[in-house]
Amino acid sequence: MRPARPAHTPVNSPAFDPARAIDMARQTLQIEADALVALQAQQGESFAEAVRRTLACGGRVVVMGMGKSGHVGRKIAATLASTGTPALFVHPAEASHGDLGMVQPGDVVLAISNSGESDELAAILPALKRVGITLIAMTGRAESTLAAHADLVLSNRVEQEACPLNLAPTASTTAQLALGDAFAVALLDARGFRAEDFARSHPGGALGRKLLTHVRDIMRKGDAVPRVGPETPFLEVMREMSGKGLGATAIVDADGRAIGIFTDGDLRRAIESGLDLRGLDARSVMRPNPRSVPQDALAVEAATRMEDARVNALLVSDADGRLVGAVNTHDLMRAKVI
Repeated sequence: MRPARPAHTPVNSPAFDPARAIDMARQTLQIEADALVALQAQQGESFAEAVRRTLACGGRVVVMGMGKSGHVGRKIAATLASTGTPALFVHPAEASHGDLGMVQPGDVVLAISNSGESDELAAILPALKRVGITLIAMTGRAESTLAAHADLVLSNRVEQEACPLNLAPTASTTAQLALGDAFAVALLDARGFRAEDFARSHPGGALGRKLLTHVRDIMRKGDAVPRVGPETPFLEVMREMSGKGLGATAIVDADGRAIGIFTDGDLRRAIESGLDLRGLDARSVMRPNPRSVPQDALAVEAATRMEDARVNALLVSDADGRLVGAVNTHDLMRAKVI
């Protein structure tokens, strides 16, 4: 059996100093914060033109980058796609082996390289230009090869990396990420992108459920909705409530409109008052003008109405005011609206 390998310790590693670790964290955050502040002043007409051309393009934004810039590029492409700008990431090294076919005339290519001298990007620049695309360079060096080939340059220059050796991409990748967010947000704003649009690309998230789920999608309907006529004897009212499990029953007129409601709470209050219910009918025990919600309303609106009224269930009506369903807090919880 092989002996267990010792934990890796770099050569000449000093003893761990907690105070120095905290100091390094603070220095890193300060350097990166300063880099982002400086990044604001670097944005001008070129940024605005990049947004304008992207809005006008008939294709997609194809994001490219190598190494750490590639990791940032994937996130930028995802952010663009989720905020109304069709986008994808293409790896530069794979592009020269067939993936360049993903780039089509009319696309915008956002090429990311802090140095602007990435060999893999430089190798495909002539081929990209022949395709007939708009090339936007995101780089820290305006005099680089990438910048020279680009139609537009977005500067993400930083004075220093947060790495104490000034080698590992740290402040520069933070600047790339922030500039990508700025680009996506400017496009989002220019498109008039709304919360409802965001929800459509995030149907599985909490926001998507709140903005896309309507009452009609989750309500009880048909025979599952407890309802009785005004002359229904009290014992039958109780059977309807118990059988449907809503904790209430609607009282409807001949046209199917809810004219009243009787709930578990009403029953408790009636018993506490000493009222003899056995000989009464539904009209005698109901509360008139029951609260309801339109079936086309968002489910989150039903939740808000319940909370404001401090009730656990609502009747659901159609455009003509007829009873078509019912919804309670358990229905909303199952749909993950609340």
